[in-house]
Amino acid sequence: MYPLLETVNSPADLRKLPRAQLKALAGELRAYLLDTVSKTGGHLSSNLGTVELTVALHYVFNTPEDRLVWDVGHQTYPHKILTGRRDRMASLRQWGGLSGFPRRDESEHDTFGTAHSSTSISAALGMALAARQKGEDRHAVAIIGDGAMSAGMAFEALNNAGVHDDCKLLVVLNDNDMSISPPVGALNRYLAQLMSGRFYASAKNVGKQVLSVAPPLLELAKRLEAHAKGMVVPATLFENFGFNYIGPIDGHDLESLIPTLENIRHLKGPQFLHVVTKKGQGYKLAEVDPIAYHGPGKFDPALGLQKSSVPARQTFTQVFGSWLCDMAEQDKRLVGITPAMREGSGMVEFHKRFPDRYHDVGIAEQHAVTFAAGMACEGLKPVVAIYSTFLQRGYDQLIHDVALQNLPVVFALDRAGLVGADGATHAGAYDIAFLRCIPNMSIACPADENECRKLLTSAYEQDHPVAVRYPRGAGAGVVPEPGLQSLPWGKGEIRREGAGVAILAFGTLLYPALQAAEKLGCTVVNMRWAKPLDVELLMRMAATHEALVTLEEGAIMGGAGSAVTEVLHAAGIVKPVLQLGLSDEFIEHGDPAKLLALQGLDAAGIEAAINARFGALLRAEKPAKLALKSVA
Repeated sequence: MYPLLETVNSPADLRKLPRAQLKALAGELRAYLLDTVSKTGGHLSSNLGTVELTVALHYVFNTPEDRLVWDVGHQTYPHKILTGRRDRMASLRQWGGLSGFPRRDESEHDTFGTAHSSTSISAALGMALAARQKGEDRHAVAIIGDGAMSAGMAFEALNNAGVHDDCKLLVVLNDNDMSISPPVGALNRYLAQLMSGRFYASAKNVGKQVLSVAPPLLELAKRLEAHAKGMVVPATLFENFGFNYIGPIDGHDLESLIPTLENIRHLKGPQFLHVVTKKGQGYKLAEVDPIAYHGPGKFDPALGLQKSSVPARQTFTQVFGSWLCDMAEQDKRLVGITPAMREGSGMVEFHKRFPDRYHDVGIAEQHAVTFAAGMACEGLKPVVAIYSTFLQRGYDQLIHDVALQNLPVVFALDRAGLVGADGATHAGAYDIAFLRCIPNMSIACPADENECRKLLTSAYEQDHPVAVRYPRGAGAGVVPEPGLQSLPWGKGEIRREGAGVAILAFGTLLYPALQAAEKLGCTVVNMRWAKPLDVELLMRMAATHEALVTLEEGAIMGGAGSAVTEVLHAAGIVKPVLQLGLSDEFIEHGDPAKLLALQGLDAAGIEAAINARFGALLRAEKPAKLALKSVA
């Protein structure tokens, strides 16, 4: 089925092919990509859009000696296929299989690990300047999407790169948000090749030398050149950063891409190539709805995505989206803020119903947090919907702009805990640890969907910053009650009365804890809050039980369990405490249930851990109970 693709096991093999065969190779690569991703699930639209660009980059540049740095990284499946990993695509995003993102320990062709956006230009510049310092002749190429260009870090890197006029750095802007309009055709292909050619570069340099004796004429020539280029390309911004701007060109046209890249290879100084691609290119269903096909599960390419006849359980994201609309209906001060994650954070309906109170700030988490702080200063009630892993990017702003000023901002932290196939880069493992050390900050940990809705209300009612953390997908299936009821501030509840050992559960692990406790005879407490802790309830458990177990889907180090031990220590209470949570490692991608089991955080793992530590204590409790019953 793939006669050309099967001959390419490395970029070196690709570079042996006649240029005339590359279009056919790209067709096979796109078909293979669709076939494999439909069987495993994964990012699809973005990868269908980078097929020709990937072929051209590996064909022109001497990879891996020349460094390719992919931004975000979910557009690298064609890159993986062409760099010796074709036969492993069936294991994509599964335990022990290929990562959905570039990883340095997976291949020498993955020069920089990425999964969060806007890091590529900084990393590639670092590589280019390192090569210069070491006297090595190689290029560094950053491939960045138009969405990732909205982040401040990308512009910080451009600003730094523009002063290094002797480095071999190429930034490729993969613009897949705009359609390929008439100007991006034969004329622009000619202009792009002309502006990237050595004749144009030499003529420009000679002109500078000749006119340098007459500064006014040189300045006039520069302005005329910028104006002439600006008539057909949006060059001004990037040229002002010190880059030579080339494009825009059709990112699916190999006859345009390859000659342009070959010309760029011979230019000195930072270069900026603007290519226009189409998400979902070559698969009509994905072209029509690239959002739906951004990260689909398994599906039949002939039929496309199908709606299940079995009604799905409500996810935590949907619970948040519904609550947000209901609270906005009640309180006109509410504003919703997202850093480019409208669909992922469940804000589509809110955007539709309250467009004037919806703010998508782009991939700019730092700005999102301080923007919310500014709104809070003016009496509004901002709700920032953000993945746990992305809040890390706005940590300084969270401390200095929100918490230090004690502003009433609600942070709805989606994807708290393990996220499955996206792996370590997207796991929300650290939010309890990095939030609870911040003064004025509170953290709610709902155990199920109903509690999530109520704790969001509890958070919104406060006049200080509060984070509500909840996992990806559905929970125990507890249907949220209508209305906007809140739960008592900083108070937990006893969910099962037992003896000997009390399990203090923070979040959705309450339910496997209840299963384990049925076999062990333990008490189970739904703590609900990592900060403030329900100290009164904690003291009661410490006074009435021989040992305590803390349980959280977050990092053990510095987490909620650590908070419990700190309170006990401060009170002078010496009590055995077993802390269960995510271990001190980056947890790989795979099925979420399997990952929890491997961490010992399913019901069987919790039972085994408690038995291993406190089994003798629990066995001693049972005869005592029987003796009391016989006396009665």
